[in-house]
Amino acid sequence: MVALARRSVPQPQCTDTSAFEADVLEGLTSTPKHVLAKYFYDAAGSELFERITEQPEYYPTRCEMEVLRDKAADIDKLIPPGAALVEFGSGSNKKARLLLGKAPKLAAYVPVDICGEMLEQEATELRADFPQLKILPVTADFCFPFELPVEAKTAPVRIGFFPGSTIGNFEPHEAASFLRNAARILGAGAKLIIGVDLVKSSEVLNAAYNDAAGVTAAFNMNLLTRMNRELGATFKPETFEHHAFFNRERNRIEMHLASLKRQKVKVAGETIEFRAGETIHTENSYKYTVESLSALARGVGWLPAGVWTDSQKYFSIQAFALGDETPTPRPAE
Repeated sequence: MVALARRSVPQPQCTDTSAFEADVLEGLTSTPKHVLAKYFYDAAGSELFERITEQPEYYPTRCEMEVLRDKAADIDKLIPPGAALVEFGSGSNKKARLLLGKAPKLAAYVPVDICGEMLEQEATELRADFPQLKILPVTADFCFPFELPVEAKTAPVRIGFFPGSTIGNFEPHEAASFLRNAARILGAGAKLIIGVDLVKSSEVLNAAYNDAAGVTAAFNMNLLTRMNRELGATFKPETFEHHAFFNRERNRIEMHLASLKRQKVKVAGETIEFRAGETIHTENSYKYTVESLSALARGVGWLPAGVWTDSQKYFSIQAFALGDETPTPRPAE
């Protein structure tokens, strides 16, 4: 599956250097060239992403927080007593806190992320602030099957939480695979609460990924700096530029790093050739309508259970319930 990006203020990734090297070489020797978006998030990239969320053009974080603040009590009505909340790709717990503070009936919170050190730090803070709640972190790649703690498995029901419009970073078939996997993990009677960025004018979308301060450009370009530092690459950042645009045919924002000239770059001992204008595709961010996400979810057994939007209708929180005749979940692809 594609790697995730644009989570709510992510922490630096726990990355295996050999995996980084293998993924980068595979991507840069493919046609078209690409690098997995998860590699944005070294320490510098994570700091830059936090700055992106503060830019006036970048609306998703503000709009999602607005919905969670204003509609948390309504969302809580979907959560029965004793339920366990399972957050897929928890990163920062800022958004989960808005639900936890309005959901006193919850018995357990299960943050799931690939970086165990970050998870434990967040869990320690949450235990101090929510002493009545069992905080049960799980270190796992949520794109694939994983086991829940016993306390979550034995809860009357499990509620999935997937904020940040992270689902937009999946290709549509990968999003369907994630939803199947979530159904298998959460089990009978489950509900799933998803944050998703909505289709809107190209002007608003393009501005969000091309902020006037150049922070998103710096975030994208930092990928070259990281490859130079960690893989011994010889990228000259001044010979590349940030490109981001809304592809209306596919309803997605695309981010690229475009070569300004014909050049050769060494990466982990391999020579990579670039034509003038050739790009490295670094991120997709799909935008949905309420109807299109509902159709995708219905196709794998999730039935619509609620929709809330911000005042501008830029962003939505959508809830789904696992249907009685759910297709047999398959492992994530």
